[in-house]
Amino acid sequence: MRLENSFVPVEGVGERTERALWRAGVTHWDAFDGAWADVPGVGPTLADRIRDFIEEGERRLAAGDARFFEAALPARERWRLVEDFRDRTAYLDIETTGLDRRWHDVTVVGVHRAGETTTLVRGRDLTAETLEAALGDAALLVTFNGAQFDVPFLEAAFDTTLDLAHVDLRYPCGRLGLTGGLKAIEAAVGIERDRPDLDGFEAVRLWHAYERGDDAALETLLAYNREDVVHLEGLMELVAGRLHETVFEAALG
Repeated sequence: MRLENSFVPVEGVGERTERALWRAGVTHWDAFDGAWADVPGVGPTLADRIRDFIEEGERRLAAGDARFFEAALPARERWRLVEDFRDRTAYLDIETTGLDRRWHDVTVVGVHRAGETTTLVRGRDLTAETLEAALGDAALLVTFNGAQFDVPFLEAAFDTTLDLAHVDLRYPCGRLGLTGGLKAIEAAVGIERDRPDLDGFEAVRLWHAYERGDDAALETLLAYNREDVVHLEGLMELVAGRLHETVFEAALG
C-alpha cells in the first residue's frame, strides 16, 4: 500500500471515511476529484481539505519528505510509509549493558539498508559521526520497540537527534495480533534464527565476556545483532503485506 492510497492523514478523515472513499473507487489521490460527492461523510469543506492535502502530499512525496507523512499519519498507520520509502529505509537495532539509558552504555549498533549491514562497536568505531554515516541519506527508520528503547537510548548516549521518520514494528505487529518480543514474533511468522537461544540478557553477558578478553564472545554478539537487524527488514515486509491485505484489499471486498 502506498501513501497515494491514503486519506487518513487528512484532518476529519477517519478509517471509516477512508474505506468509504475506497469503496466508491477513490483508491488513489488521482481519483478523488469527480468521485467524492457520493461518498458518505465527505462534504464540500472536507473535500477542500482533502484536495489541499493531496496537493501538498504530492509535493512532499516528490521531495522525499517522509517526516511530513509521519506527522500526518496516525501512529498505527505509519507502516504505510514503507512502500514509498523502501529505497531509503534503514533498519536499526542496538545492544546495551542494561535497560536504563542514564546508567548503561550502548555497546553495538547495527544498521541494515540497501542490502548491506553496518555494525558499530563501542570502543572501536561507534561514535555519533559513524552512526550518522551509517544512516546516510535514509529517510525512514524501522526498529522493534525503538520508540521506547533504541532511539531515546542512542539520542541520550550521543547527545544527538535521529531526525528520521520512524516506524516501530511493535505497533503494526500488534495490529495483526503478533505480540511479545521480536524473537517470539519471528517464530510465529516462520522466520528462523541461527541461534534462537540468544536474547538480550545473553547479549549483556557476551559483552562483559568480551571486556574480559574473550574476542569470540564479541563475534557471537555481533552475529546476534546482525541477525536482529536483517530480520527486521523481512518482518517489516511481511507485516506491511498483511496489513495491505487486511486494511486496503479487504475494504474493496
